[in-house]
Amino acid sequence: MGGSRRAAATAWRHRWREWAPLVALAVAVLLGGAFWLAGHRRIADAYWAATTLVTLLVTLRWLVESLRRRRIGVDVIATLALVSALLVGEYLAGAVVALMLGTGHTLEAYAQRRATRDLHALLARAPRKARRRTPDGAVQAVDVDQVRKDDRLLVGPGEVVPVDGVAEDPATLDESVVTGESRPVDHSAGDGLASGTVNVGAAFGLRAAGTAAQSTYAGIVRMAQQASAQKAPTVRLADRYAAVFVPFTLALAGLAWGLAGQFVRAVAVLVVATPCPLLLATPIAVVSGLSRAARRGVLVRDGGSLELLGHADTLLVDKTGTLTTGRPEAAEVVTAPGGDRDELLRLAAAVEQLSPHVLAAAIVRAARERGLKLVVPRDVTEEPGRGVSGRVDGRLVQVGQHGGDLPDWAARERRRAERAGLSVVWVCLDGALAGAMLLRDPVRPDARHTVQRLRRAGFTRLIMLTGDRREVAEQVGQLVGADDVAARCSPEEKVARVRAESGQAVTVMVGDGVNDAPALASAGVGVALGATGATAAADVADAVLAVDRLDRLADAVEIARRSRTIAVQSAAAGMGMAVLAMGAAALGFLPPVAGAFLQEGIDVAVILNALRALGGGLRTRPPPADA
Repeated sequence: MGGSRRAAATAWRHRWREWAPLVALAVAVLLGGAFWLAGHRRIADAYWAATTLVTLLVTLRWLVESLRRRRIGVDVIATLALVSALLVGEYLAGAVVALMLGTGHTLEAYAQRRATRDLHALLARAPRKARRRTPDGAVQAVDVDQVRKDDRLLVGPGEVVPVDGVAEDPATLDESVVTGESRPVDHSAGDGLASGTVNVGAAFGLRAAGTAAQSTYAGIVRMAQQASAQKAPTVRLADRYAAVFVPFTLALAGLAWGLAGQFVRAVAVLVVATPCPLLLATPIAVVSGLSRAARRGVLVRDGGSLELLGHADTLLVDKTGTLTTGRPEAAEVVTAPGGDRDELLRLAAAVEQLSPHVLAAAIVRAARERGLKLVVPRDVTEEPGRGVSGRVDGRLVQVGQHGGDLPDWAARERRRAERAGLSVVWVCLDGALAGAMLLRDPVRPDARHTVQRLRRAGFTRLIMLTGDRREVAEQVGQLVGADDVAARCSPEEKVARVRAESGQAVTVMVGDGVNDAPALASAGVGVALGATGATAAADVADAVLAVDRLDRLADAVEIARRSRTIAVQSAAAGMGMAVLAMGAAALGFLPPVAGAFLQEGIDVAVILNALRALGGGLRTRPPPADA
């Protein structure tokens, strides 16, 4: 209770500091108005002049900071408007300009806070404690940083899963903070669980798959910390427009003064031009887009990446784990003439128990589904890229690739597997080829719907990259609707293809493995599937899908396009209205005070319009895989 009260008090103080300057400015302007209505015009002018002078000191500080960064922005116009209002005695106009500047900065701060609150919520929910089981059966609370791989943990009702791991018991989790899905998800013993999810069922055991720093949630938090209002290309474009707008404003003000011989017209032009709505609209829309994408389970590193995502044309996708499930399953066991399939599977699975390879997991899973009893192997060795070997019941069992000539039966099985798009894992017993495991990596049931949705989101070209054989790659590519397929790709060849496509269009590359990291870094926007934890791919990516579902990328693209459209729309509308008002002021139809009130309304409208990027615009998602 005390902690929540302190948090509420801190939040109240932050909000008060945010709104206090605007409240003080409004009170000063209103007090001046009250004295003016009471007939005390000198006192009223003194209030308004003091308000203008104090604000002028603030804008001078802004101007100095801009000059130090070698950037000329609307701080120049704001400063000149306040100075000129004091010089001609338009104290009320100066005070309204001050109120306008205060309103703009307060609303911008509010918009930034609202747009980033989802990112802050991610940080606030980061797991900090874990319950670790000791060898004697006790449970001890430890800092999450003390958890190590293979530690046995206990996750109680309502607790956050502290690290990625494997469930030792059935579990029901609220995964909304990671995936964006609001419905609880049921898991069986043996399922992989992501950190950051919340236990909404009974307590369950968890075997840690790694440390907290390697977990899914830690990767999301790192991305969230970087996902702030960094200058996107749109914002840099805003600076370039401001560089044009400032001399235009000064020239128009000088022309109005010169032609009419009235300095007050120049003051009116400067007042109406303060501040430039372009510089308010774009950061707010960008940060709103970052926040909304985070709610959909897509962590975008910065505004620049969101901007590029919003007008990307070409999508390159790694096949395994992206368009396919990435969880191979045994399709068939074949043996040499006279062999025993169950015995071959039992021996192969026994050796594969200690291998971390995904194909090994599929073989072990197939043996257990058949009820085969697996013994502990001896003298197990594994050669990366070649396979694993060990002794089971006194026999030497080798599982993996086969480098020698194949007998006729094995050659026939290999050709059949290639036609069917299956992977072949050979099994040798005591040095003789005894059989093979035929494995398939199923295409995701929703893959074709997802590709169609990505096209609707704006991608005009989709290319599938894979290290698989061309026959397998073309089958998958045709099934999902890819425009082109690149098979037998090494990491270097993936990079070359990404660079070639990037020379023709803005590209997005999606992958999930360590071998995809160079290609992700080479693309305009690299997107990593990060639900299995922080990997090399996630470390170099510009965006991470917190759930391994490619349709969330379509969500992010639609959000990015909407944010960019709203930013440009808000800026263009605000600038257009401001230029019209400046023209009216130059011709003498808009005095400084009226111009100040008009520009105040324009700025508020621009900021509120930019906040629309926080919602709307998403199309209906395809049906779930199990539909």
